[in-house]
Amino acid sequence: MAHHEPHDEVTGDRMNWLRAGVLGANDGIVSTASLVVGVAGATTDRTQILVAGLAGLFAGAMSMASGEYVSVSSQRDAERALLARERRELADAPEEELEELKEIYEDKGLDEATAGEVARQLTEHDALAAHAEAELHIDPDGLTDPWGAAVASFLSFTAGALLPLAAIAFTPTGLRVPVTVAAAILTLALTGFVSAKLSGANRRRAMIRNVAGGLVAMGVTYAIGSLVGQSIG
Repeated sequence: MAHHEPHDEVTGDRMNWLRAGVLGANDGIVSTASLVVGVAGATTDRTQILVAGLAGLFAGAMSMASGEYVSVSSQRDAERALLARERRELADAPEEELEELKEIYEDKGLDEATAGEVARQLTEHDALAAHAEAELHIDPDGLTDPWGAAVASFLSFTAGALLPLAAIAFTPTGLRVPVTVAAAILTLALTGFVSAKLSGANRRRAMIRNVAGGLVAMGVTYAIGSLVGQSIG
């Protein structure tokens, strides 16, 4: 087995954390940069921009964390329900379940005798794990962790939001928007690169997708902020 191939038993949990972390960081960068750029289009008051940015940071981080917790909890509940049903079926009809497992391995290409022996040995070792993996594609000992995903989302959103917030807070008035946009572009390109590298996806495509989405969001909010600022002014 090649060392770079992700066949270890923690791959699913690792990918879950990766997804939550990258999504949180991207959302933190885009939403906070868009928010502060939009407010900067309406006013040059540093305090107002910072207040809006901080409020957006904490609101977004909590929203990401709670949404991720609810989503992953729902997935975990569904997995537990499927495992409970499988336990009942194994207790009520063990012979039928053994035959079902054998047929699954036959469908995968094993001959009848080999499939029967594989099914028998796996059932003797751990019947629930064997059926859960073959039928449900679930690892009973590796269910998704809602708290881990929630914490990863909260921290990654906060980390992503801090750079554009700092960029607009500590930059002279005339350079606030371009510096913040540049900081957001760099960090979005970085998160796109890292996520693609870790998941084995196309790096260039991921980077372009991240940067393009961020530019559209910041452009729209800046235009709206400028229009609102002019109307109020």
